[in-house]
Amino acid sequence: MMAYLLCFVLFSMGIYCILRKRNIIKIIIGIVIAEYAVNLFFILVAYRMQGRAAIFSEDQRVVDMVDALPQAVVLTSIVIGLATTVFLIALAMRIYELYGTLDVTKIRDLNG
Repeated sequence: MMAYLLCFVLFSMGIYCILRKRNIIKIIIGIVIAEYAVNLFFILVAYRMQGRAAIFSEDQRVVDMVDALPQAVVLTSIVIGLATTVFLIALAMRIYELYGTLDVTKIRDLNG
C-alpha cells in the first residue's frame, strides 16, 4: 500500500510541475515525471508475491503467474514517452530560437 501512495505522490509532483511552473523545460520534466509514475503504477498492479513467469507447465498453478500484459504496455509506453519527450524538447528549442526565452508568460505573441 505504501508503494501506491508513493506512486501517487510522484504523479502529484509531476502534475504540480505541469500546472505551476513557467519554464518550458520544467514543464517537460513534469510531464516525464507524471508519465513514469503511471508506468510505475502499472508495474505495481501487475506484481505478485512469489510470482512465476507466464509460461505454462504441468506442475505450475495459474494463480502464481505474473500478468505479462502490463509489462508490455509499460514497454510500449516508454517508447512512446521517449518520442514525445524528444518532440517536446525540439519544440522548446525552436521556441527559444524564435523568442529568446523559455518563459511561458513572456511568449504572448505566437504569430510566427
